[in-house]
Amino acid sequence: MAEIAAPTHRNPARWLVVAIPYIWLVLFFAAPFFIILKISLSDTAIAMPPYTPVFEGFGDIGSFFAGLDLDNYSFLTEDPLYLDAYLSSLRIAFISTLLLLLIGYPMALAMARAPSTIRPTLMMLVILPFWTSFLIRVYAWIGILKPEGLLTLLLQTLHILGPDDQVQIYRTDWAVFIGIVYSYLPFMVLPLYAALEKMDGTLLEAASDLGCPPWKAFWRITFPLSLPGVIAGSMICFIPITGEFVIPDLLGGASTLMIGKTLWTEFFGNRDWPLASAVAVLLLLALVVPIVIFQNQQRKVT
Repeated sequence: MAEIAAPTHRNPARWLVVAIPYIWLVLFFAAPFFIILKISLSDTAIAMPPYTPVFEGFGDIGSFFAGLDLDNYSFLTEDPLYLDAYLSSLRIAFISTLLLLLIGYPMALAMARAPSTIRPTLMMLVILPFWTSFLIRVYAWIGILKPEGLLTLLLQTLHILGPDDQVQIYRTDWAVFIGIVYSYLPFMVLPLYAALEKMDGTLLEAASDLGCPPWKAFWRITFPLSLPGVIAGSMICFIPITGEFVIPDLLGGASTLMIGKTLWTEFFGNRDWPLASAVAVLLLLALVVPIVIFQNQQRKVT
């Protein structure tokens, strides 16, 4: 008679598999966050590092809490620069995510409905830009969008622009949108493709047999079934775009205000680490808290 297998809850490998993601989050998310939180409660100092230490020892609890400095957070409410940077970052991230969805959804739908023999090739073409350095790809857009760049040369060759006319896109918000959409498009396409590829095609055939026009079948069947991919792709793109620094710094102008550039200025220009840390903490809370609330609501609905 075969021996009865041991219960899975006694298998230590099972707990190890579950513990690894939590260990990763603690080491690379929770620990850095508490370090930044600690710095945000400090005072600026002419030293290295440029802030007064806190949380060095609790000792007298009353004096410990009295030593915590919340002036950095109160200063953020007094200077409109930081609120404007937050709102501008959210605006650019929202518009960029919407553009990514409008461009990425047809691409993912075409990939999902393509013959199975060419889907791997289409997938490779989507992820092909990842084989090149992110910084090199952004610098390439500088050569394309600057006034004397390739785009101006192309339009002049096609006689759309005159010999003395130039495209004035570089160092504007339009250049930032172009760079962001190009750089983050695979992150939108892949979740959408994963959701659309596993959709049951017989549902569309049944809708067609019942006289449902294609556009109505798309809004009644295809799009609702792809909502998990839409939400996943939008979150994957929206969150990092909000804190983006490289693209706005290289392609945007002086009027392009984003919180990533503000953080860079405070950390490395003004060397005000406590204030920059307070900005980073509030940015993280502004992004994470709504997502956690949304997930809890989704869990209650399902």
